[in-house]
Amino acid sequence: MKDTYSIKELQRETAAAIRTAEDGTLVTITRHDRPVVHVLSAERLGAILETMELLAEPNFMRQLKNLRAGKLKMYPASSLAD
Repeated sequence: MKDTYSIKELQRETAAAIRTAEDGTLVTITRHDRPVVHVLSAERLGAILETMELLAEPNFMRQLKNLRAGKLKMYPASSLAD
């Protein structure tokens, strides 16, 4: 699956580039062999934005640091009572 297209290639292969992005791959568009644009799916962009929102939340970051330091214990959701 191709993930880099020149502008000229993109003009001929737009549908293929979009399908690649929809499948979750970052597609890079180049001009004179230099990246100028990246195309990603709405789903991937949503995930990136959600991650950025979490990382901007002080309480989340505090809990993440505690988890990484081994101060928190994780349990599988299946262990929760119905």
